Amino acid sequence: MREALASVLPITAIVLVLCFTVAPVPVEVLLAFLIGAVLLIAGMGLFTLGAETAMIPIGERVGARMTRSRKLWVVVSVSFLIGVVITVSEPDLQVLAEQVPGVPNAHLVGAVAVGVGIFLVVALLRILFRVPLRWLLIVSYAAVFPLAALVPGDFLAIAFDSGGVTTGPMTVPFIMALGLGVSSIRSDKDAAQDSFGLVALCSVGPILAVLVLAMLYPAAGTYVPAAAPEAADSRMLWHLFQEGLPEYAREVAVCLAPIAAFFAVFQVVSLRLKRKKVLKIIVGLLYTGMGLVLFLTGVNVGFLPAGTYLGRQIAGLTYSWVLVPIGMLMGWFIVQAEPAVHVLNRQVEEITSGAIPGKAMSTSLSIGVAVSIGLAMTRVLTGISIFTFLVPGYLAAIVLSFFVPSIFTSIAFDSGGVASGPMTATFLLPFAMGACEALGGNVVTDAFGVVAMVAMTPLLTIQLLGLVYQRKLAKAAPAEERPADEEIIEL
Repeated sequence: MREALASVLPITAIVLVLCFTVAPVPVEVLLAFLIGAVLLIAGMGLFTLGAETAMIPIGERVGARMTRSRKLWVVVSVSFLIGVVITVSEPDLQVLAEQVPGVPNAHLVGAVAVGVGIFLVVALLRILFRVPLRWLLIVSYAAVFPLAALVPGDFLAIAFDSGGVTTGPMTVPFIMALGLGVSSIRSDKDAAQDSFGLVALCSVGPILAVLVLAMLYPAAGTYVPAAAPEAADSRMLWHLFQEGLPEYAREVAVCLAPIAAFFAVFQVVSLRLKRKKVLKIIVGLLYTGMGLVLFLTGVNVGFLPAGTYLGRQIAGLTYSWVLVPIGMLMGWFIVQAEPAVHVLNRQVEEITSGAIPGKAMSTSLSIGVAVSIGLAMTRVLTGISIFTFLVPGYLAAIVLSFFVPSIFTSIAFDSGGVASGPMTATFLLPFAMGACEALGGNVVTDAFGVVAMVAMTPLLTIQLLGLVYQRKLAKAAPAEERPADEEIIEL
């Protein structure tokens, strides 16, 4: 809870300062935002606890057990099933489905789930056969960008947003732990670093799925402005949250049910854990569910309307360029409120035995997200195509992968999917939408893409962090004595 409080307080303070100075908001919007912040803190605390006691242990045990079977068809079929199940269980996918009305929701969810399932199989086979991640990334994005050039412009930003949104709080802890479980059966020195990279490859599947659907359903996405909460008194204000809680409780229950069912079947068929461990995992799943319910209620009822309203107010100022520095300041702090970021930072620190400290990861992510939000706000102000930033950004990230230790490349591409979670989708994206609407721009082409930008910049900042570490290691010991990757792992 202390960690969650430290993450949420800075963005809350920034919003309060804006509300009391340059961007006044109605009292009910401000109060809804503050209640949402409280729910956010409680939800993040419970979710993180649940991820550590349930999601991560399930992923590690399932990954290790299916790999020990030594049967390739078992690894392929089970990992594909896991990819589909956890993607359908991802709450953020429902947000994406609502933004593409030209495509039936069931078709979109199914296509994205199959895309994640296929790339999860590829990612796990990469660990088993020791294929360098950079080459798979080159092939994947060599398929993505030519295909993106063929689809209608209205779908471009939405497609790239989907890659970051789909790898959200439900998906990331599970598949990262799955990679750790699969790599645990290997005894070579590169096993630990190869456990990263699953999120990176699983982010490609949704992009390709939406691009293919865009060609099959050539209908433009539409933007429905978020309505500001209306409450005449405190009882009506609480009623807004009272309506949201059961709605998101049902949504989270539907999301968690497939994961719980999958674990139950695997427990009976293969795992056969002791009763005490099973009970601990069940309690962890309950913590995860309660945390997500509080988190989603807080961000959707409190944060989303506040983000949209603030964006409209600030864009309406005579000096609308202030959107860029304000957006960058929000981006710096808001990434720390993403639940899955804490899971990633903790796993990176544990796997590398402290060689890549959580603080360095957090700072690098904050820098990357701040830059990405600044670029996104520039797009809102100018209408520049998202390709102008994505193509050189991904090209630079791929080039950097040849010069940094491979573990940093894996972590960097994982970080892109992790940083672009529900806080980005339900506060920064509405903020950009509200600003774009006030400026009279095209919301679908100019405001969408915030999530994609947030997913791109960590690829560069984390790999640049890798260059810094590589130089430090080179100064500490002659480079020819030990491989850089081995030195980083054992430091």
